[in-house]
Amino acid sequence: MSMNHASSAAARPGQDELWQACLDVMAQEVPAQQFATWIRPLQLCPAEDGLVLEVGNRFKLDWIRAQYLQRLSEVAGQLAGEPVAVELVIASRVAAPRRAPVAFRVQESSPANDLDATFSDEEVAAALPDAAPARTASARNREASRLDPRRTFDTLVEGSANRMARAAAMHVANSPGQLYNPLFIYGGVGLGKTHLLQAVGHQLLDTRPGARVLYTHAEQFVSDVVKSYQRKAFDEFKSRYHSLDLLLIDDVQFFAGKEKTQEEFFNAFEALLSKKSHIVMTSDTYPKGLANITARLVSRFDSGLTVAIEPPELEMRVAILLKKAQAEGHELPEDVAFFVAKNVRANVRELEGALQNILAYSRFSGRPIDIGLVREALRDLLSIKNRQISVENIQKTVADFYKIKVADMHSKKRPANIAKPRQIAMYLAKELTQKSLPEIGDMFGGRDHTTVLHAVRKITAERATDPDLNQNLHVLEQTLRG
Repeated sequence: MSMNHASSAAARPGQDELWQACLDVMAQEVPAQQFATWIRPLQLCPAEDGLVLEVGNRFKLDWIRAQYLQRLSEVAGQLAGEPVAVELVIASRVAAPRRAPVAFRVQESSPANDLDATFSDEEVAAALPDAAPARTASARNREASRLDPRRTFDTLVEGSANRMARAAAMHVANSPGQLYNPLFIYGGVGLGKTHLLQAVGHQLLDTRPGARVLYTHAEQFVSDVVKSYQRKAFDEFKSRYHSLDLLLIDDVQFFAGKEKTQEEFFNAFEALLSKKSHIVMTSDTYPKGLANITARLVSRFDSGLTVAIEPPELEMRVAILLKKAQAEGHELPEDVAFFVAKNVRANVRELEGALQNILAYSRFSGRPIDIGLVREALRDLLSIKNRQISVENIQKTVADFYKIKVADMHSKKRPANIAKPRQIAMYLAKELTQKSLPEIGDMFGGRDHTTVLHAVRKITAERATDPDLNQNLHVLEQTLRG
């Protein structure tokens, strides 16, 4: 593709209309603030074919390329009815008219740092004395944060299961070092804790590109502690972890039983809080439920705000499937999305896996996606679900957990140590099987469907306010799902 930024020629016929149409579509998909910040300022440049878009600096180019370029290409291709090459170039900021503009051309398939520069590094530095060093430092800073560019608030589907956690995380991202420090997010496997954790980092770097942000898994922190002791590199360790503006640490339950690691994390924790830096953590259980973690560390974990992420409800699972399919360039029929969401209830990760199986099956078979195809693509998964999760299995699992007899599930006894587990079993039967309320009632000693409905509502309400019950339900659900 040939282009000339110095040329006064206008975009070729149709290109301007295509770009305006792309803007209209993106304005509907991207939140207003992000659209105004990243998409609206893009300028269409003259080009032989495709769309060449001008951005203000290297940092913006890297960010737009990671977050929006693929979708821009998809939208342009859909609107044009054929593939459209979309390229990003850095705008010339050279004041002297006698010199040719500084132009960087970045192909969509090339690495973000693969530049074809008109001038040498020295000439670029001379031409852009202010922007070049800051831009490079900003890009390096974001790379050093270890954040996945896909895990942002924009790509996170919100629902009642994660609404409180998302709101708290957004507050921290916009006002770090103030309220909710530390922020402790807990929930079962595959519910989106890591996504939410990294979204905080991205949001902070959007507003403060120079902020020192680090995302790390607890196991990596353990490894860093071990290496610092082996190499006697304690100053290096402290320089890395004690100087951050935001520490994002995943799965802190992995600190269990590791005394030296807990001691070093406690020191880092205290150092960061003393300088009003923020700490956000995730775990598979709430702070007081952590095993083999020192009391003083648990006390620190519990000193800020603790929020839970629950398994996604049906509507949220449907929204996740539709959004993930769209990100893959497919339109998933709503009846298919509802069918999958009703049968895949465990977590977001399992939903994504089921969707990938469906898309692959459709691609290899050359058939459109419908419920018949989904039944074939997910045959093994559906068979396992139907075989493992039955009302009888739920009753036995709950009875074993609460140390009562399975016969008590069917009896008319009403003492609290029996009535509560029975209600929990009814709640799980409604959540994890396809049985109707009357069918569930029949399997609990011929009880009326209103009794089952009361149990479901009661346990749903208590789960939202009782961390111990919520944790027990997480354990039971994961046990039943295998």
